[in-house]
Amino acid sequence: MAILPNPEIDDIDQRMLEALAGDARMSLKELAQAAGLSSPSAAERLRRLQERGVITAFTIDIDPAALGYPLQAIVRIRPLPGQLHVVERLIKETPQFVECDKVTGDDCFIARLVVPSMGELDAILDRIVEKAETNTSMIKASPVKRRLPPLGRV
Repeated sequence: MAILPNPEIDDIDQRMLEALAGDARMSLKELAQAAGLSSPSAAERLRRLQERGVITAFTIDIDPAALGYPLQAIVRIRPLPGQLHVVERLIKETPQFVECDKVTGDDCFIARLVVPSMGELDAILDRIVEKAETNTSMIKASPVKRRLPPLGRV
């Protein structure tokens, strides 16, 4: 028997989460089949997973390059003294920042940025550099895409 980090997630919930992580658009019938349940039972478990906050959204994964953003960068951002809230607002208002985490350590923010060109990357960073130090790394590949955390299967 697996020891789960969250004892409220049993093997059936685990199978449902893994199935939905692979295809969030699967039908309830397909989800029930993947979990070994009837459709009504699967629907009830799905509802409970949402109510408990385990599932917060059903979403899609978009390739930024297909939308005209072939370049991606990870930007570490360290606001200058007194500029934390200004920098945070600037990041939120810049749609090319598609993800951002507030972190501990030397930097305050680690953000993912998508851009069509190096010129646009420079223009975005130029707006921030007056209020923060930045360190930018271009993304060459993503060997691990967003995935589920370990759910306890051994």
